[in-house]
Amino acid sequence: MTKPNHHIFVCGSFRANGTPQGVCAKSGSGALMQYLEEELSNRGLGDVAISSTGCLKVCDRGPAVVVYPENWWFGHIDSEEAIDEVIDSIERGSPSPTHVIN
Repeated sequence: MTKPNHHIFVCGSFRANGTPQGVCAKSGSGALMQYLEEELSNRGLGDVAISSTGCLKVCDRGPAVVVYPENWWFGHIDSEEAIDEVIDSIERGSPSPTHVIN
């Protein structure tokens, strides 16, 4: 496997003691990962890795996604359209202002 150019981290809302917190997992962040993977493949973006994470501690803005190495944080990623904006940001090289967490 070659080193990815980008890595998308999707909040899974889990904390060290194993209990889910916040809204990310409860709002379906895990299910959106399948769409994310399919859409990246459809767009030919094989240089992007995807991982589920523990709690990113931005529960009031969840589901949350982080893109590295850019360090772009996105909130309220709760639909396929929101995922598309994250992918569009990677393709464009600048974050979509709609869902950016400052």
